[in-house]
Amino acid sequence: MGRLLGIAVRGASRAPMETRDTVHISRDTGLEGDYRGKYGPRQITVLSQEAWQAACQDVQTELPWTTRRANLFVSGIELARTTRQVLHIGPVRLAITGETDPCERMDMQHMGLRQALVPAWRGGVTCFVMTPGNIRLGDEVQLLPSSSAD
Repeated sequence: MGRLLGIAVRGASRAPMETRDTVHISRDTGLEGDYRGKYGPRQITVLSQEAWQAACQDVQTELPWTTRRANLFVSGIELARTTRQVLHIGPVRLAITGETDPCERMDMQHMGLRQALVPAWRGGVTCFVMTPGNIRLGDEVQLLPSSSAD
């Protein structure tokens, strides 16, 4: 069992990340207030604290998790190779569609960060909304196989 440690949205491409304590998640718009939330395989991105810390260790600096530009920051959950599994965060269910590939923007944030996010899916996962609802910091997070989520 894990925990939700962070929620962040951005209003437009390249806009700064804005953190939230709570957010509504819907099938049509993903995280309320996030420009990228239209329905599809990359509706929401999720990053694990453990993977982020490993990447920061590789680049030998502490960076805020929002540097990664992910929507949700979780602890206690291993996200590597979890395609087709389901993340339960509070009442919300998210279907994991694959790895979030680190882009050149990561090196613009800190040189070497892109490469540090490559091993073991450290850049996180992409998801689409299966079950909408409200989530808040501190919510329990569970990872289940897709067959267990029905």
